[in-house]
Amino acid sequence: MPGAKELPSTIARSSKKAQRTWIKAHDSAVETYGEGERAHRTAFSALKHSFEKVGDHWEPKREKGPSDRQAARSTRDREVPTAGGVDANASKQHLYDIAKRLGVPGRSTMTKQQLVRAIEKANDRKTAEARS
Repeated sequence: MPGAKELPSTIARSSKKAQRTWIKAHDSAVETYGEGERAHRTAFSALKHSFEKVGDHWEPKREKGPSDRQAARSTRDREVPTAGGVDANASKQHLYDIAKRLGVPGRSTMTKQQLVRAIEKANDRKTAEARS
């Protein structure tokens, strides 16, 4: 099935460029691997290289590149957790600014890793709110 018909809601609420990135990667992955979870993971991996999840949508990253340890690996290991679209490789200040936009409480005393997890949870809440 073409990626445009399978577009996740968070991407549908994002820029046209984010949508095109996901659709192109998805359709290419379907040709290579067939329809299913692997095509979706591949499309999200491509999206995370240039975009980060902020709330209920995806925004362009300041610098392109892997967003977390899993994305930086050449092989996929399901034991290594992802950051759920949060750019865990961004600076602590950038993560703090995103946490501030999302209204994360206690952000000023959090470590970088704590900010990543708090943003991930805030993103999940915003996405759930947008879907209902």
